[in-house]
Amino acid sequence: MVGAFMAILDTTVVDVIVPKLTGPLATDMYGVQWIITSYMVSAAIGLLVCEYLIKRFGSKAIYLSGVAAFSLASLACGLSNTLESIIVARVVQGIAEALIMVTSHVMIFSYFPPEKKGLAMGIFALGVSFAPALGPTVGGYLTEYYNWRMVFFINVPIGIILVIAGLLYLPKERLFQKLPFNFISFFFLSVATIALLIMLSRGQQLGWFNSIEIGVLLFVAIIGYLLYALSELHSRHTLIDFSLFKNPDFRNGIFIYFFVLGFSMYQYFYLLPVYYEHIKMLPTLDTGIAVFAFALFIGIFSPVAGILSDKIGAKVTVAMATFLYLLTSLLFLPHLNYYTPLTQAILLTIPFGIAMGLFFAPVTVLVMKSAGEAKAELSIVLMDYVRFVGGSFGTALATNNMEYFKSLNFDRMVEVQNYEYVSYFLRKIQELLNLSWEVVKEIFRNYELFMSYNYGFYNTFMHAAYWAVLGSVFVVLLFIEGRNNEKEDSTAAM
Repeated sequence: MVGAFMAILDTTVVDVIVPKLTGPLATDMYGVQWIITSYMVSAAIGLLVCEYLIKRFGSKAIYLSGVAAFSLASLACGLSNTLESIIVARVVQGIAEALIMVTSHVMIFSYFPPEKKGLAMGIFALGVSFAPALGPTVGGYLTEYYNWRMVFFINVPIGIILVIAGLLYLPKERLFQKLPFNFISFFFLSVATIALLIMLSRGQQLGWFNSIEIGVLLFVAIIGYLLYALSELHSRHTLIDFSLFKNPDFRNGIFIYFFVLGFSMYQYFYLLPVYYEHIKMLPTLDTGIAVFAFALFIGIFSPVAGILSDKIGAKVTVAMATFLYLLTSLLFLPHLNYYTPLTQAILLTIPFGIAMGLFFAPVTVLVMKSAGEAKAELSIVLMDYVRFVGGSFGTALATNNMEYFKSLNFDRMVEVQNYEYVSYFLRKIQELLNLSWEVVKEIFRNYELFMSYNYGFYNTFMHAAYWAVLGSVFVVLLFIEGRNNEKEDSTAAM
């Protein structure tokens, strides 16, 4: 769990410090964005080889290799003085994160007996779900009291301890399998994934489909996925065994994860720190502390979710978590705006954190149990791939929707104004403050822009929740298709 926590925490911590790297690395904001993009892309590609590597060399060896590589890459990031060197190190970090995440899941799932798998995943989810929300707090603290290099250096001693502990205490594994690897399918899927993730990360910056680059990336992604599908259809040894999707529990679990976590939750992971920093005007460290409040409840309720999964079943726990998530995201979070007192804003996010904490463990248990131990590695690879792709879509949707609704609200505010009344009001302000007319108009325009941004959060929060509504359709299907399967099994038995 600690290795996975370290890897995911590093992702969100780096998001906080990236704007501060333009000076030290002698680049602009567009340049430093590649620090995030390179990591995300390399991690997604690393996932595609995890199943093969685990079966070939064993979970223990791959996990320890991943932790060692992540630690060395962190050291290289901290020592970097150029953009190019830190990007190379981040690529290694991304691949290492993929190895750590998949092997951590697989080892925990295989080491615990069936009746305790839910609890095990709940404890693991404590770290995995807690880390993204804790990132702004840690990033804010380290950058405020130390410097940006500490964000990377802090991983090194943790990594050394994990490698030593792993060598001493992780059990020896069974004999490994020599399996063929489909390099052609891997190449096409890698190209498609790289193009898709770069398109999503740079779309807002380049103006989406007004940009030739975005159009080219979309074309490459589509062609890459099509060629991958053709390669899989004509291969004896497929890269991914899609027969898993015939199992309704696996299929619906993956789609729930894709839409609720990727398309919806990742929007809130992006939006909440932005809300506190830009609407409530909190400094970076205070923003992290405000976000930590709901992150704390994610951590508290993750083991609870694991226990519930063992006691009442993963399906029921997933349904409860999704219902609570819908309730909080539709009824509570849209109330966050400039006028919301800070204490009230923090309190409104606590039920949201509880819902998130209850979500991760049962979905993981549901997907992995339905896949079976023989396909445990592949099930985790697919879940993490869905997390990367869905999360990239979610973040892109959040940034795009914020810009769209900010512009829309500004246009509406301008349309409905009574010019004579506004002019009279501004003249009074001019007289009261003894300012020039141009300064007064600029102040009023900035106020309009700020309020359109403020109201844009309501719209964006609501649209993020709508994706969870779509995900809840698959929660319903989980029970309907499961009941149909039970009827078919009982009929066959007769």
